[in-house]
Amino acid sequence: MNRSLHEPMYMFLCSLCVNELYGSAGLFPFLLVQILSDVHTISKLFCFLQVFFLHVYGTVEFFMLGAMSYDRYLAICHSLHYNLQMTPIKVAGITAFVWSFTALSVVVVMSLSTPLQLCGNVIEKVYCDNYSIVKLACSDTTVNNIFGLVYLFTILVSVIVLIFYSYLRILRVCFSGSKQTQQKAISTCTPHLVSLLNFSLAVFFEITQNRFDMSHIPNVLRILLSLYFLSCPPLFNPVIYGLNMSKVRNILKSFALGERV
Repeated sequence: MNRSLHEPMYMFLCSLCVNELYGSAGLFPFLLVQILSDVHTISKLFCFLQVFFLHVYGTVEFFMLGAMSYDRYLAICHSLHYNLQMTPIKVAGITAFVWSFTALSVVVVMSLSTPLQLCGNVIEKVYCDNYSIVKLACSDTTVNNIFGLVYLFTILVSVIVLIFYSYLRILRVCFSGSKQTQQKAISTCTPHLVSLLNFSLAVFFEITQNRFDMSHIPNVLRILLSLYFLSCPPLFNPVIYGLNMSKVRNILKSFALGERV
């Protein structure tokens, strides 16, 4: 294992990639079974299992992108104290907190949905998600809707504030710093910004489909938009970081050439 990749940014990146593999595992095996089957149905148990997979994936992805933006802020704005402020133990603690908090939060969300009496059994998507199940309920869903909105609003606001704060401070340093500082900021922040914008676009498509009437949109387009959330970030992020981060690119070249690293 190459020790040069044992840095906070690459440890966060590793967690991000593991989460994307995890999220893909929550969709594509089920989707493959549905494609090969003559009857496109899923049991309630597997539907809720898929809800857990996909909601954990989305929340962890957003949290990790927020943590990576703060890491970039420390690396650029407090470079002399970076190794003291972002230690491997702190990175492991942040990662463990994100995964455990997310899993617990999703369990709470699902505990409100599982007792609901459902009056329908058709979900207008290629996978199960919590809000689609809530919309099928014929019992009172006021608590589900309020908790879901508070949960979504809290996560979005907290992470967006962290990202904006980090990049505003980075921009301040760039405008007042040297050309070398500006180049370092651009080279280290570009992959993260592209990844963040890609995932934000996917989240926007997902929220739009859940909260608004999409019946006027062609079915094929709706399927593609719903798959964007789970297929494009896992596909694009390795390419984005592999091409733009020199250490990752050099390690991949070494593996391709069969050299020891």
